[in-house]
Amino acid sequence: QLQLVESGGGLVQPGGSLRISCAASGFTLDGHAIGWFRQAPGKEREGISCIQGTAGRTYYSDSVKGRFTISGDSAKNTVTLQMSSLKPEDTGVYYCAVRTYRQCVLFSANEYDYWGQGTQVSVSS
Repeated sequence: QLQLVESGGGLVQPGGSLRISCAASGFTLDGHAIGWFRQAPGKEREGISCIQGTAGRTYYSDSVKGRFTISGDSAKNTVTLQMSSLKPEDTGVYYCAVRTYRQCVLFSANEYDYWGQGTQVSVSS
């Protein structure tokens, strides 16, 4: 009964902020790498952030570094992505994904074994 559910997406103006979350059930996130990916229509899926366990090392792509922050909550078995200074090019469906192992592989979607359904983030005036 492994499941990942994203929440918190929506419409925001350029320069605004959103916080999206990934909730896991059926397993514990602490022993895994948890990544965030995004995909816009006609674009390739892009890895943007990863955390090792719920309190381990964090990684960011150049496109979001300095604007996004990833964090985990072990008690709630969740991982959150805080997004600030949002730009129109941040628009897309955001997915959380879990790797069997704890080491992050930020840009390799094929390394992740479990995926949520995604949540839409739209940045527009």
